[in-house]
Amino acid sequence: MIAALTLLLACQLAGEIVARALGLPLPGPVVGLILLAAGLLVRGAEPPAELVAVADGLLRNLGLLFVPAAVGVVLHLDLLARAAAPIALAILAGTLAAIGFTGLLTARLLRSRSSHDAA
Repeated sequence: MIAALTLLLACQLAGEIVARALGLPLPGPVVGLILLAAGLLVRGAEPPAELVAVADGLLRNLGLLFVPAAVGVVLHLDLLARAAAPIALAILAGTLAAIGFTGLLTARLLRSRSSHDAA
């Protein structure tokens, strides 16, 4: 279990180093997750049982990690109230853009698939 947790933290550290060294617009933990996924794909086998157990344990308690963020939101309610319109606009525009992009991508993939099936 310690080895699996160490692997997860090492991937996160490597992701932080790579993200900062290359100036990537991605958070280090996301880069670390990509590195971990790439390593598991290269390995080609099932992930180790220990790694699965540690990941499942972290996911079961994921809700606890949102407590500090929720406290921060409550502490800054006045700031959120002042910026409610831009926040709402950003959420609405982001949601519409994501739905539109997903629809266009799905249509393109389905057209590509049907042209491959026809050939």
